[in-house]
Amino acid sequence: MSAANRGLRQATRSLRLHRCCPPSTLRPLSALKKAVSPVSVAATHRHSSFSTMASLQSASAAAPSPSSGKGYDQEVLDIASYVHNQKIDSELAFDTARWVFLDTLGCGLEALRFKECAKLLGPVVPGTTVPSGTKVPGTDFQLDPVNGAFNIGAMIRWLDYNDCWLAAEWGHPSDNLGAILAVADWVSRTNKAGQRKVAGGKIFTVRDVLEAMIKAHEIQGCLALLNSYNKVGLDHVVLVKVASTAVVSNMLGLSEKQTADAITHAWVDGQSLRTYRHTPNTMSRKSWAAGDACQRAVNLALKVLKGETGIPSVLSAPTWGFYDVLFKGKKFEFQRSYGSYVMENVLFKVSYPAEFHSQTAVEASEKIYAQLKTMGKSAADIKAVTCRTHEACVRIIDKQFKPMDNFADRDHCIQYMCSVMLVYGRLTAGDYPDGSEAATSPLVESLRKKIKCVEDPQFTADYHDPALRTISNGLTVELNDGTVLPEVVVEAPLGHRLRRSEAKPHILAKYKRHLEPHFSADKVRELVDLGQDAKTLEAMSVDEYVDLYVCKDSKFLEEQ
Repeated sequence: MSAANRGLRQATRSLRLHRCCPPSTLRPLSALKKAVSPVSVAATHRHSSFSTMASLQSASAAAPSPSSGKGYDQEVLDIASYVHNQKIDSELAFDTARWVFLDTLGCGLEALRFKECAKLLGPVVPGTTVPSGTKVPGTDFQLDPVNGAFNIGAMIRWLDYNDCWLAAEWGHPSDNLGAILAVADWVSRTNKAGQRKVAGGKIFTVRDVLEAMIKAHEIQGCLALLNSYNKVGLDHVVLVKVASTAVVSNMLGLSEKQTADAITHAWVDGQSLRTYRHTPNTMSRKSWAAGDACQRAVNLALKVLKGETGIPSVLSAPTWGFYDVLFKGKKFEFQRSYGSYVMENVLFKVSYPAEFHSQTAVEASEKIYAQLKTMGKSAADIKAVTCRTHEACVRIIDKQFKPMDNFADRDHCIQYMCSVMLVYGRLTAGDYPDGSEAATSPLVESLRKKIKCVEDPQFTADYHDPALRTISNGLTVELNDGTVLPEVVVEAPLGHRLRRSEAKPHILAKYKRHLEPHFSADKVRELVDLGQDAKTLEAMSVDEYVDLYVCKDSKFLEEQ
């Protein structure tokens, strides 16, 4: 076992002895808040047999006036209160947010090199430019903030290569930057132009954006800790829409009550089905689903800005509310009050553009590739591989015998990703498209079918442990000559909080690598240096910072 792995194991053992939230303490957020303040909470949700007339009579008797602010689901009020009233004073959260910000922008620029992404970007009507509109990094598009949110959101999620949050529900909280950056840029440019004032004339700084990111991360992440949306068939981008709606409502100058109204619309809005992420329908929509969520969030907030009212019991209304219609009658549970926990503990995807549950397996595969090379052997000598893993990995990306139909199938198949690493000693975004060397390799395909996943209950428990949050995988390789190599286990991926310091140089190198195809060496140096100067970066107005990413006549975009 390597010194790094021994150190990591010692750290995780120590953390296990100091678990901060044992299962017996998990309560709804309203209960947590009641312990420290006299906040009234919504009545406990009760099931009722399906009866249209009974439901209508109940609704008629109990429905509050939408303008009264009374009767709103506590879950909605908690989010609105957090966004408007919570001060973020964690420097760790701000430092982490800055790294997330740079990494996310870099991943968006890298996505422009892929035609399937680039073709979706730009104005709805070709040639349209919006004065004082949102600018899209890496392009010279200037769009309304709704479409700008889609463009930025689609770019940053396309390659599935930036931050990640894993819990009962997984997702990518940096997706919210699509909505946050679009609104901050548009508001700042509009107010500087002076023809009209929005959001009280606010000029957003990069630090304002980082604070909005921290809060969006927290909302999405806390809603995901104990509540599985995928188990009822819903895609995790519902949480992007809710979190983005909340933070951009505040950014647009809505009152706390109006923010609550906007959040209710995010919950009542049609929710995305996960079918585009799974057999037999896996396809590219999974790559722009977050952009769609950002677009909807900004649109809903703008509608409430114009006076649209809310839906007070959108979650709890018997028969017609979110809980009864889409969540099997269950209420959300919360592990903790909203603060800055999620940003502080978010996972960076540093080494490989791979679905996060496979990151440690791919890292283990890279170690095995090197070991085979020193033995004078290769992937062709492998008879079988056993992957000891956690339950979420088995449920999401275990596709041992499923045919690989497209890019989306390959980057969500642990067997494919490990096979590519074992065969070539690499895993890049270029290894996923149809026709690529890896996608057409008979050796990759045959090896993929030799990799079997087996759940380890301890790995699953550690995955959900709030003090650990590891994503462990262990690979055992058997060779054709009967030799069985010692199991290679990686518990926390590079980019985990336990390995954050180790990851930062790699995150910066990744950001620089993603800038280089788009800008001159001098501009790349300017952006990299600025990204490391937290004080100067955070003080910049958003529009001035985004202007640094404008790229006229990009060679990666078709004529719009």
